[in-house]
Amino acid sequence: MALFSELNVDGFFLEYDDDRSGGFEPLRFVPPGKMVVLGLVTTKRGELEDPDVLKRRIEQAAKFVPLDQLCLSPQCGFSSTVEGNVLRYDQEVAKLELIVRVAHDVWG
Repeated sequence: MALFSELNVDGFFLEYDDDRSGGFEPLRFVPPGKMVVLGLVTTKRGELEDPDVLKRRIEQAAKFVPLDQLCLSPQCGFSSTVEGNVLRYDQEVAKLELIVRVAHDVWG
C-alpha cells in the first residue's frame, strides 16, 4: 500500500474502535521502522473497554506488523466535534488509565 510505504512520516494513527474500521490486514504493508498507533479505545462512549479484548486485538495486529512497532491510544480526541463527545471528565481519565495499564501489560 502506497500510504504506508511512500509517506515520509514516522508513524500512523489509525482508528480501530469499531467494525467500520475494518481489519488489521493492511498493516502487513507497514515498513520496518514506522510506528502504528492503534486507536482501539473509543472516545464516543464512556463505558470502558475490556482490557483482555484490547490485548487480544493488539495480538491480532501483531500478526501483521511487529509488536515493537505498535502503540495503543484512543481512536480520536475526547472532543472531536465542536459539541464534544458525551463523556464525563472521570470517564476520560478512566479510559486513559486503562490505556496505560494495557500498554504496561503488553509492552512492559
